[in-house]
Amino acid sequence: MIAVFVIAGLVLLAAFAGLHWYAWRRLVRDTTARAGLARRAGTVVFVAGPLLMFAAVASERAGAPFWLQQVLSWPGYLWMAFSIYLVLAVLAGEVVRPLLRRYLDRRSAPGGAESGPVQEPVLVPAREPDEHTSKPTSTPTPNPTPVTPSAPSDPSRRLFVSRVVGGAAVVAATGIVGNGAYGVLRGPKVKRVTVPLARLPRSAHGFRIAVVSDIHLSPVLGRGFAQRVVDTINSTQPDLIAVVGDLVDGSVEDLAPAVAPLAGLRARHGTYFVTGNHEYFSGAEPWVEHVREIGLRPLENARVELSAFDLAGVNDVTGESYGDGPDYDKALGDRDPGRAAVLLAHQPVMIHEAVKHGVDLQLSGHTHGGQLWPGNFIADAANPTLAGLERYGDTQLYVSRGAGAWGPPVRVGAPSDITVVELASKRA
Repeated sequence: MIAVFVIAGLVLLAAFAGLHWYAWRRLVRDTTARAGLARRAGTVVFVAGPLLMFAAVASERAGAPFWLQQVLSWPGYLWMAFSIYLVLAVLAGEVVRPLLRRYLDRRSAPGGAESGPVQEPVLVPAREPDEHTSKPTSTPTPNPTPVTPSAPSDPSRRLFVSRVVGGAAVVAATGIVGNGAYGVLRGPKVKRVTVPLARLPRSAHGFRIAVVSDIHLSPVLGRGFAQRVVDTINSTQPDLIAVVGDLVDGSVEDLAPAVAPLAGLRARHGTYFVTGNHEYFSGAEPWVEHVREIGLRPLENARVELSAFDLAGVNDVTGESYGDGPDYDKALGDRDPGRAAVLLAHQPVMIHEAVKHGVDLQLSGHTHGGQLWPGNFIADAANPTLAGLERYGDTQLYVSRGAGAWGPPVRVGAPSDITVVELASKRA
């Protein structure tokens, strides 16, 4: 098994290196006339970018000093996103490149817009036959029309095409990543969804749950981002707040100041928290204790019986590797089956157990909606629901795209959200 992972890792590394070499070839080598300063500078960028990216990931995983993580994370993770769209833009340029060359060839070919006038043939009159011969001394002959031989492609033209296509690729990638980063840093927008529940009493009709997942506070997204999330949630005036995992990427020691604004969350029925997979990567036990200290109530395979429905929460499935996985019987067993049940579970794949235990609604996150297109296709294949509301038998599943971002602070095609789920009683 280890050998399989090693081989897979080497294949991915080779593919990564190959795509970077291809992008360097098109954007640096093909756009510079000779190995001068510009080519050397471009080569430095294509070497430094991947090195910073790997250093950012390694420093976070190894628990390097927090200041070093912050220094490496911004350029490293931004390069991760930028390189994806740079390669995609260069690949798209391969379609444009021959079309541009053909257009330029047509412009400079005979008869094209830049060609000169074509000379008409001139006939020379025939001379009288000689008295000793019956053949004329000359016959009408046209002046030869000059023919332009097909010359090889002009090096300056090839350079021009490479620079136009390469420049467009860089501008496109920069624009996509810049807009995606702005979308994350300005904070999530509020999304509202109404979910009817058959067993919800009439008295709870209109009960509002603010669902926030995948905030991912880290060396990149810090205290200021957390405050924007808190302000957005509080502005919706929810009855209950559900934080469904992946709150942090890092230790309590490093990120406690960033998490501090969550103490300001306000809801009539309180704020509840369940672990996500990244809590286990960051130390789930100390984080559970810390969020309890700042006023959030962890649901560790536990249930709270509210006046209108049961609210349950289970640990993330990643906890199974740490001896702390989900326990549905503990969270949902021995409850009154006549009451509606809402389950907080980080990953959508947990829906199948929710169906078995008669849950009315599961609230999840984890997918980020794919975060970076075309990653949505991979995330969609790995999860029963990518984002939004879907029904599985008598159980409904709502998946939030999340409030923050993992790795690159960039989202493309998957805007962040905080969702206000309004419960509706079918008895109303």
